[in-house]
Amino acid sequence: MTVPDLPDSPISVVERETGLSKDTLRVWERRYGFPVPLRDRHGERLYPADQVLRLRLISRLLDRGLRPRQVVGVPLEELIARAGEGDAAPAPQARAAGAPLFETTLRLLRSYDEAGLRAHLSLALQRLGLQRFVTEFAAPMNVQVGDAWSRGEIAISQEHLYTEQMQHQLRQGIGAIYPGTNAPSVMLTTLPGEEHQLGLLMAHACLAVESTRCVSLGVQTPAWDIAQAARQHGADVVGLSFSEALRHKSALDMLQDLRARLPESIEIWAGGALCSRLRCRPPGVRFVSRLEQIPPLLAEYRERASAAAP
Repeated sequence: MTVPDLPDSPISVVERETGLSKDTLRVWERRYGFPVPLRDRHGERLYPADQVLRLRLISRLLDRGLRPRQVVGVPLEELIARAGEGDAAPAPQARAAGAPLFETTLRLLRSYDEAGLRAHLSLALQRLGLQRFVTEFAAPMNVQVGDAWSRGEIAISQEHLYTEQMQHQLRQGIGAIYPGTNAPSVMLTTLPGEEHQLGLLMAHACLAVESTRCVSLGVQTPAWDIAQAARQHGADVVGLSFSEALRHKSALDMLQDLRARLPESIEIWAGGALCSRLRCRPPGVRFVSRLEQIPPLLAEYRERASAAAP
């Protein structure tokens, strides 16, 4: 594949783009002989574009549970192949509905056509309806955009453009639905360190379609604040979204902390790309690996609540 012709990146930029700490990069440099940074005139490390691309892919594979010794130093093409192995393929009906939409989205994205992209996504939302837009188009499209970014086929600015436009459409779709009144009352947020809001909005959309009462706190809410807000709002469920950007141990530690702060009567539902890869799962937390699980999960909750009612 062709590596983008980009300027060399200082270690602070590499840390921000890959999620790999400066200390980790330095340790790998000594232990595995990769990465191999250049030096500027002050002796500071500079990382060529091809190495940054490999580090992005390595970071993604580490989030899936691989060890550094299994991926650090592996050739680029092999990293690309491994990174693609773990991505869940969209269902056949999603592929049929979304294939032309996917191609057009990437074409508009590569040309930085913001107006065209917004119009294209808006039309897709109108044609599919909010539920299908989320599950059949947005979810697999997110994977394609993430893959394209990891392989260096689109710039981070293009990935940000996509995210902003998709979030705009989801907010529009949610806003067009009359606020739900059905149980459970779900409070949505992310924990500190998880700044990605797209997954949260997608879950909100699926809940809104089911007439669920939702309160969104946005992103990066501390556990103690979530617990206080959940009590004050009378929430039945706290819904959390986790992308692959958050480290496994951090996610588990914060989930355990939040679970300890909440009464047993308030459930925790955790979803997102990271959750499907967690090997250790704290008790008292329901994991939702796919958005299609939300309707049956709500039905199950309502059935339990009805059975418990006097």
